[in-house]
Amino acid sequence: MGSKSARGFIRTFFSGAEEAVPDKQGRISIPQELRSYAGLDGEVVVIGVLDRLEIWDPTKWADYQSSEAAKFADLDEDDE
Repeated sequence: MGSKSARGFIRTFFSGAEEAVPDKQGRISIPQELRSYAGLDGEVVVIGVLDRLEIWDPTKWADYQSSEAAKFADLDEDDE
């Protein structure tokens, strides 16, 4: 957090955070501004990433997984 650009990135990234309190059934609502930003319109995919959850549009998640699969193959070859 020492660099000015890192502090600016963190500040901008987390400024869109919203506190959410689950309802009696454990559901949370995602504010419209965040749904619009993420392109969420209907079904979503919820994934666990270390200590957080990410919510993705299913098509965007599938595209991301496809693009990352090739990178994983390249990583395996780098270890040899």
